[in-house]
Amino acid sequence: MLAVQTGETRAFNQLVSRYQGPLMGFFVRQIHDVQQAEDLTQETLLRVYNQSWDYLPRGAFRGWLFRIARNLLVDNLRRRSSDALIHTIQPRQEEDELLQNMVGEIGSPEQVADIREVAALVDEFLKELPEEQRLTFILHHYNQLTLPEVADSLEANLPTTKSRLRLAKEKLRQKLQARGILEFPNLLTEAEGESRSQEMA
Repeated sequence: MLAVQTGETRAFNQLVSRYQGPLMGFFVRQIHDVQQAEDLTQETLLRVYNQSWDYLPRGAFRGWLFRIARNLLVDNLRRRSSDALIHTIQPRQEEDELLQNMVGEIGSPEQVADIREVAALVDEFLKELPEEQRLTFILHHYNQLTLPEVADSLEANLPTTKSRLRLAKEKLRQKLQARGILEFPNLLTEAEGESRSQEMA
């Protein structure tokens, strides 16, 4: 990013290559519209370029990047009609990434008979969570931001971010249990373990 500030086109192209996919995944999971997600991804990257001089290397770049993405998402949702129904199918790559993440979140294929069904259920249940809890979970688990980076993206403090993640996990666990899915040992413990390791560091 510091190279981008000096006007190096190659450096910006590297940022695009690295973060275009994660941004696309973030937007698709939020609005379930591939075309709009592509537009928001491009707009985010354009803002990164136009606002490059505003970037200060005080924290992780990803936190700053996803804060821009989150603000664009909020603006987009405000513009959309409250009764609009948008249904699209996720690209194959997005589906595969989601399933791969769910294997780690819920358990091994032996523990969950049909991981595709579980992945679809979690995607469905995420829509029912409060916005900040949903965003916290998605940024941490699907976009693999650390908790401090998530806090930076959502402009929240670290304790609040940890609390939102814990609540999101608890609600997802309860909803999965209500559907008869009882074994998902990593759904809660992973983030808690990471939080403790970060505190020790």
